[in-house]
Amino acid sequence: MSIVREVATVTAKGRITLPKSIRRALGVNVGARVAFELHEDGQVVVSRADAEHEDPAIGAFLDLLAADIRAGRHVRAMPADLARDMLEHAEREA
Repeated sequence: MSIVREVATVTAKGRITLPKSIRRALGVNVGARVAFELHEDGQVVVSRADAEHEDPAIGAFLDLLAADIRAGRHVRAMPADLARDMLEHAEREA
């Protein structure tokens, strides 16, 4: 059963526009990457392609920020639930 069903048209160059409701559901904006999985039954699953950031400066900054959060620095005024969520995401590759 689908939560949302939308139809998109394939252009001559093989391009499609993801419908707005699908973009919202996936949380993707301009420049975001999506992944397509083709299942044996012919279904295609579209999902966000969360990949490690390729810019080394931003990656280094995110590593520094994650280390500060783990060490408990600069998070005293932050709500505990936000700090916990940030710590959870700091452990991910993306």
